[in-house]
Formats: sequence, structure tokens, C-alpha cells
Amino acid sequence: MPRFLFLQRGGCDERPEMTPEQMQQGMQAWMDWMKQGTEAGWLIDPGSPLGEGAVLQSDATVIDGPFTEAKELVGGYSIVEAPDLAAACELARQTQPLAGGGIIEVRECRAGG
Repeated sequence: MPRFLFLQRGGCDERPEMTPEQMQQGMQAWMDWMKQGTEAGWLIDPGSPLGEGAVLQSDATVIDGPFTEAKELVGGYSIVEAPDLAAACELARQTQPLAGGGIIEVRECRAGG
């Protein structure tokens, strides 16, 4: 079955202020999503939040973050198995509220390029 990479982009500037209780509820929702996916067998790697990084351009120039536009930030990733792109997008749609908005880019992982 094909594997798909979810890249969570942006959304950082769209998150409202949260109380500690709301943050705990959000974390519990993520944990529930990961448990459900693991038990169902479609969640291959729950991923993790990503820290600072850099971009290596084709001319070997390295550009250090932070990046100027919030939409360019990749906040985290996950890897899932799904029968096709449409099914993977449906799984990603479930994570969007958990990620606090922004964009979830769904890409098929192809072995051997």
C-alpha cells in the first residue's frame, strides 16, 4: 500500500491564545488520533514537530531560517499508509483541526525515485 507524507505548513500565526486546559485537550486529541491510526494500521510514523532549519539551494547556497513568511514554515510531519491520494487527503483532513489550521501538504513517498 502506498505511503504518504503529511507536511504541516503555516498556521502558526492563526492559533488563538489557549489556556493550559485547552492545550491539554489539544494534546489529548493528538494522542487519540495517533492511537487510532496505530491501532488501525494506517499511521506508519506519527512524526514530530520540527525545529529550526535551513534551505540548500541548487547552487549550494545555504539559507538559514527563520523564514520570513509563516506559510513557509514546516511545523511537523507524519507518514501514513492509504490506498490512494484521495484516501490520504481524507486522513490529512482529520488532522487539520489538530494542527491549528494552516496547510497540510500530502505527498506520496515513492521508493527508488
